[in-house]
Amino acid sequence: MGKLFGTDGIRGMANVYPMTPELAMKVGKAVAKVLSGKVPGRKPKVVIGKDTRLSGYMLEYALASGLLSMGANVLLIGPIPTPGIAHLTKSMNCDFGIMLTASHNAAHDNGIKIFTHDGFKLPDEMENEIEDWILNKDINSEHISGDALGKAYKVEEGKGRYIEFAKASINYERLEGLKLVIDCANGAAYASAPYVFVELGATIKVINSRPNGLNINDNCGALHVEQLREKVLSEKADVGIALDGDADRLIVIDETGAIVDGDKVMFILAKYLMSKGKLKKNSIVATHYSNLGLAKAMESIGGSLVRADCGDRYVLEEMRKNDYNLGGEKSGHVIFLDHVTTGDGIITALNLLSVMKSSSRKMSELGSEMKLYPQVLSGVKVKEKKDLNLIPGYSDKIKEIEDKLGSSGRVYVRYSGTGAKCRIMIEGPDQAQIEEFAKEIANVIEKDIGA
Repeated sequence: MGKLFGTDGIRGMANVYPMTPELAMKVGKAVAKVLSGKVPGRKPKVVIGKDTRLSGYMLEYALASGLLSMGANVLLIGPIPTPGIAHLTKSMNCDFGIMLTASHNAAHDNGIKIFTHDGFKLPDEMENEIEDWILNKDINSEHISGDALGKAYKVEEGKGRYIEFAKASINYERLEGLKLVIDCANGAAYASAPYVFVELGATIKVINSRPNGLNINDNCGALHVEQLREKVLSEKADVGIALDGDADRLIVIDETGAIVDGDKVMFILAKYLMSKGKLKKNSIVATHYSNLGLAKAMESIGGSLVRADCGDRYVLEEMRKNDYNLGGEKSGHVIFLDHVTTGDGIITALNLLSVMKSSSRKMSELGSEMKLYPQVLSGVKVKEKKDLNLIPGYSDKIKEIEDKLGSSGRVYVRYSGTGAKCRIMIEGPDQAQIEEFAKEIANVIEKDIGA
C-alpha cells in the first residue's frame, strides 16, 4: 500500500481504496490512538463535518465508529464549510477536527481533511504517525469496553456558531445597498452562506443551493462560473460570489461579468490592508502559479510578493514561519491569518465587500488596478521524474527563453506531485510568443523522458 496523505489530506473515489468505510474506520482508530495519552484526565474529543456528497453518510459513520471504539467522544456537525470545522475545532476545545470533503472534485470522489486542536491542518510528522498506525501496525489489536467507549453527539448549533464567526470577521459591518448572487456549488455552504450575507443586510439571489448528494460542483461553483456570470448580468447585481464544494475558496464575478480571480482578490485586500497599516511586512504570500501581474502590482504600491510551493498548506507554512498575515492562491484560496487558520471563501468575500463599501467603488474598478500577464499552462507526460537539469538541452533552453523575456516574463517548470507529468508555466507580454516557448520546452523534455 502506498502513502495515504497527499498535499491536502486523503482523497480518492468514494468506496474505492483508500476512500472506503474500512479505511475510514481505521483512520478514526488511528486518530484516537495518536491522541491517547496526550489528553490528560479526559477522553479525546473530535468534531466531524462533511460536505453534501452522498458518500459522506457512509464515511462519516465509519470514521465515527473507529473513534468511538478507541474511547474518543465525537461531535457530528453535518454539512458545513471546511473552515467552519477548523474554527469549531478550536472554539469547542476539540483535540482534532475532521472534514469529509473532496473540495472542488466531482461527487464520486471524497476525502478526509484533519485539523489539530488549534484549527491548523496536520503537520507532516503527525500525518506520518497516523499513517503508520493505519498501514504498518495492528490498530485492531486493542479492545476496550464499558464506560471506556466513546459517545457521539449531534451538534445542531455548529452552523450557527460558524455564521456568527464569519460575520464577526468584518465586525458585523452592514452590507445594505449591495445586490449579490451567491453560487453555493450545491455544496457545504448551502445552509450557511446565504444567512451570512442576508443577516448583514445584503440583497441576495442564491443559485445551486439544492444539493442531492450527486450534484456538488456539477457545472457550478468556483470552477464553472458561466451560470453565475449570466445571473449577475440578468439580475444587474453588484457582485457574484462562486464558492467551491467545501467553501474554502471563491471566485468573484464583477458587475460587468468579468472574473476577479484569487490573485486580484489578494491584491485588492492587500492594498486596503496596507493603507490601514495592517498588512504585516507589506507583503503577501502566494504560489509560483500566481500571476506575474500580482508581483508587479504589489511592487507598484511599495509592497512585495513572497512565493511558496504550490498548495495552500505550503502558503500557510510560509505565513506562519515568517509572520505574514495574508496569502493564498489564484484558484481563490485566500488565508486571513488574523481571522482564520485556513482558506475561507465566505470570509474572503465579506472582506472584499467591506473594501467595496468603504471605498464606494465598483468591483470592476477595484479589479482593474491589477493587470494580468498572459499565461500558458501545459503539461508533458513523462516516464520518469529525472532531474530536469540533467535533460540534454533543458538548461540552455530555459536560459534562452528567460533572456528573451527579461523582467517582463517568467518561466516555472516542475513535476506534478500527483501524477507522471511535468508542468510548464510561462508568462509574458505576448500570448503567441509564450505559447511557442512552452512548446519548445515541452519538446526538449518529451525527447528525453516523454511517456
